[in-house]
Amino acid sequence: MKQQSTIRTLIGRNVERQLVREFLLRETERAGFGGLTFNRTPDGTKISLRAEQVGRVIGRRGKVIHELGNRLKNDFFLDRPHLDVEEVTEPRLNAQIMASRMSSSLERGWFFRRAGHGTAQQIMDAGARGCLVILSGKITGARHRVEKFQQGHIKFCGETALEFMDTGFSTAVKKLGTIGCTVKIMRPDAKLPHEIIITERADSGLPPLAEVAIFEVSDEEADEELSATIEEPKADAEGVVDSVVDMMAGIEQTKEEE
Repeated sequence: MKQQSTIRTLIGRNVERQLVREFLLRETERAGFGGLTFNRTPDGTKISLRAEQVGRVIGRRGKVIHELGNRLKNDFFLDRPHLDVEEVTEPRLNAQIMASRMSSSLERGWFFRRAGHGTAQQIMDAGARGCLVILSGKITGARHRVEKFQQGHIKFCGETALEFMDTGFSTAVKKLGTIGCTVKIMRPDAKLPHEIIITERADSGLPPLAEVAIFEVSDEEADEELSATIEEPKADAEGVVDSVVDMMAGIEQTKEEE
């Protein structure tokens, strides 16, 4: 029963955080919602909201952010929530902002290929290592289909995809139906496991290796050294044979004397 209650607690906490994310996305979408993070502290739950236009989230004299804080405290079961706002330095490298921009472009009547290629090109121009743009839904007709726009280097699955790929999702509501817009960006500072940089010994603080001396040897000296290396084991073998013969002769002599 204890394990089951713990699981229920974790599930309930994640559900509440997802509801908070949807609420803040809906309220701050015009300000360029770029995601949020939750941190549990001794003073309560700290919510860090990233936005493109911080002034529209804060409002005049902090009126808007104060109202959002009261809504979080009264409508959600968070432990003493505290809302902070951070500015997004490069919106083109934020997956959630680019997904919202693309959905807004589709709602304004942009052709899906123009919106997809344009979004991917903007992300690559900002310095990203790779990006993947996915449009799914009733794009041009009555049937559902999926269109993908890919540039650069990306990861689809595994630990590297979870660690280095940022994902954003938004929806565009059109007359034909709803279109889902997914944007995945590989950050410029992503260092993949197979990328290895070899540094010099001096840069890493290691002492230099001893220099190996190279001597020039003539052909005659080389032949003499080679013959000497061959004659030495040959002479040793002959000495061993002579000692064995002397020992056998001594044994036969003792037998005759007996």
